[in-house]
Amino acid sequence: MTFKNIIFNREGSLATIIMNRPDSYNALDLSMSGEIVTALEVCRKEREIRAVILTGKGRAFCSGGDIKYFERYAGSDPGEPVRRLLEPLHRIVLDIRRMPKPVLAAINGAVGGAGMSLAFSCDLRIASQAAKFKQAYTSLGLVPDGGWSLWAGLLAGFGRASEMIFSDPVYDAHQAKDMGLVHRVTGPDQLMEEAYRWAGQMAAGPTRSFAVAKAGLNSAFLHLLEHQLETERQGVLSSAYTDDYQEGLKAFKAKRKPVFRGS
Repeated sequence: MTFKNIIFNREGSLATIIMNRPDSYNALDLSMSGEIVTALEVCRKEREIRAVILTGKGRAFCSGGDIKYFERYAGSDPGEPVRRLLEPLHRIVLDIRRMPKPVLAAINGAVGGAGMSLAFSCDLRIASQAAKFKQAYTSLGLVPDGGWSLWAGLLAGFGRASEMIFSDPVYDAHQAKDMGLVHRVTGPDQLMEEAYRWAGQMAAGPTRSFAVAKAGLNSAFLHLLEHQLETERQGVLSSAYTDDYQEGLKAFKAKRKPVFRGS
């Protein structure tokens, strides 16, 4: 099986999915999203794979949706790229949650927007000290998607989630750990070594028990996630047609601060 936008490695009972668009900070486009869906399907079906690691190539884990793709439709139908990208993103999030095996996010660098949603949907998260976390949606005039508003509230609490929405600060890895967004922080050079060690421990564990226990967690929260994904889909589509979103795109391209007018 050949991939162009991800690297899919298998080593014994471990599988690693590496987002491989480093020049765009591993921004999600249709091609990479589709390949992640395919790789997750392989991980789900093959019994020999007992744990999965998701990480990024280069300086970023995943910066979110590909803004260049959004810009292409800005003057015609700004909702079109949102519609196209949300479907595979939501599929990835649900596939990770429904995966009957542990999925570990190894957050190697910058993570924002939908990249946070991907990391939050994983069962466990380990971050490099070089990692930076930014909500990013509202700074562009959009709203969170990929279950972000559920994950952030569950992991960091309602107050912190509100702070991320209204102020959109950048958090370092240690702040993210203190907030409950990640479980462990390690040095950049030790990240993957620690990720493989941790994933290996899980792969050597009672994976049938893990699968049933994960299904139990899903039973409590998955209906909330499915509802939230649809709520967010409608919200993102609505915000895509606002003047503020157009201003956010222009400001991002010009590398200036946006001037939002609430319209």
